[in-house]
Amino acid sequence: MSTPLTAKQEQALHLLQTVFGYPAFRSQQAQIVDHVVNGGDALVLMPTGGGKSLCYQIPALIRQGVGIVVSPLIALMQDQVDALAEVGVRAAFLNSTQSFEEAMRIERLMRAGELDLVYIAPERLMTQRCLELLSVTPLALFAIDEAHCVSQWGHDFRPEYIKLSVLHERFPDVPRIALTATADQQTRDEIIHRLQLENALQFVSSFDRPNIRYQIVEKANGKKQLLDFIQAQHSGDAGIVYCLSRKKVEEMAEFLNENGITALPYHAGMEQSERYRNQARFLREDGIVMTATIAFGMGIDKPDVRFVAHLDLPKSIEGYYQETGRAGRDGATANAWMAYGLQDVVQQRRMIDESEANEAYKRILGAKLDAMLGLCETLNCRRVHILDYFGQQSEACGNCDTCLSPPISFDGSVAAQKILSTIYRVDQRFAAGHVIDVIRGIDTDRVKQWRHDQLSTYGIGSDKSEAEWRALLRQMIALGLVAVDYENFSSLKLTEDSRAVLRGEAKVQLRQYKKAEKAVKHKRQSAKDFAEANLDDLEQKIFERLRWWRVETAKAHNTAAFIIFHDSTLREIAKAKPRTLEDLRGVTGVGAKKLESYGEELVGLIAEFL
Repeated sequence: MSTPLTAKQEQALHLLQTVFGYPAFRSQQAQIVDHVVNGGDALVLMPTGGGKSLCYQIPALIRQGVGIVVSPLIALMQDQVDALAEVGVRAAFLNSTQSFEEAMRIERLMRAGELDLVYIAPERLMTQRCLELLSVTPLALFAIDEAHCVSQWGHDFRPEYIKLSVLHERFPDVPRIALTATADQQTRDEIIHRLQLENALQFVSSFDRPNIRYQIVEKANGKKQLLDFIQAQHSGDAGIVYCLSRKKVEEMAEFLNENGITALPYHAGMEQSERYRNQARFLREDGIVMTATIAFGMGIDKPDVRFVAHLDLPKSIEGYYQETGRAGRDGATANAWMAYGLQDVVQQRRMIDESEANEAYKRILGAKLDAMLGLCETLNCRRVHILDYFGQQSEACGNCDTCLSPPISFDGSVAAQKILSTIYRVDQRFAAGHVIDVIRGIDTDRVKQWRHDQLSTYGIGSDKSEAEWRALLRQMIALGLVAVDYENFSSLKLTEDSRAVLRGEAKVQLRQYKKAEKAVKHKRQSAKDFAEANLDDLEQKIFERLRWWRVETAKAHNTAAFIIFHDSTLREIAKAKPRTLEDLRGVTGVGAKKLESYGEELVGLIAEFL
């Protein structure tokens, strides 16, 4: 027999159903909401698309006062506020894009307690003026979104986040909820320490995103491989392509546009107005591919991103998981695709070695990179590897590339000895290209100049291609059997571990090289396919008509289509075929305000088909 709900729990469920239009809480949402409503602090780890925002929005509506949301996402605050306005929540933001008069108006409403939620960037929050404003504002709670930004070891570190402990010191009686989609144990510990959340309850949901297929391919011609992948599997879809440098971002956008794929660039070196414009187009139009540095993507709520691609190796599994999690928020299948090669390993190692960080920090960065390399080189299920990194046990998913096409491992001890012997015989003074030329017996001017054609290892690997030797060498660098000396022209060096291999005292298990294959066009379940698979012919026609109506409505409101309704809600409406407003009430995603705003139109539109 279930325990009866308390008055506050009933109120929370009522708000969920009537305001946000969802029939029931998911996962740990109910416990989190109840804890914060009753004044408790919380640290919430929930995957992208898992419903983190409801965990602070509903408590802010129940508790007396204004909910303050600390967010680093100035460019997205307008969309976040628009989405809340659509469901009837009194929301606003304070940031540098506003006029003085508008900011003063919001401050007056805050002091009067006439807003439910206010989004503020941490830089603004830390100003004396803002802290004084908060001291005279009735406060319901503080929500610290993207809390992993507090981690100095992380991929999204924001110095202002460290100062947020002032909230606990100045407002000890106001509950705080810190939220993130990505944090390993070390990052969690740092969030707790930096934000003084030692007494907070921790709510850790499953990190698994079963609808995302992970695929990592051998990099040959990255641009061409990406184009083949998009054309074969994601023609007309929205996607994000991550690149390491601003220059590469610009080049990739140009390349994709030249090949008939609408692409926009985004990086920190662009004019702010152009970045905002490109982001707005990506959010509000269908089928746009954004090529970007990691400056783009945090807080992106676009539900129908069908793929995230990486053309350069991410620095850590946290970064990779955060970025790939921007795909498939609607629950339909999505792809996380990466092209990865020897140069990626060399480049990332060099960036760590050349950074001005202290040695302790470099060791942590190195360990995170090693974990990322382990994911790339794994012989086992990639999903198991990712979840294990976050401390979650799982079984092989049957859906990633290593499950669908298992890599072949072999005893690579002899091949490793050939590489190590050659590095030793060229005096550990040459980079990968030259070492491989010597192994393969390639008669280059440089080989002859240094008389390396006279070495005993010259030509001992002529049975393998350059690409094969590069793949083997990359794995040996990842395994710590070969080091790269970046201060001396990226020359290869032996390590302590390599000596046991050279002497035959240690075996080396390696992945067998697999030639990069052209992306194969195959049937995938996109959001549209998902709709078609679950709707009959009449329902499919209604669904397509609803999508057209949504596009026109969003244009009229100057907002993103998904803020009006998600595809999943339009599918439910198409299946329900409501003849009255009462029929429409209770459809997932249709709260009271949206029923009032759009109900008559939707019922009238359905009537055309019935």
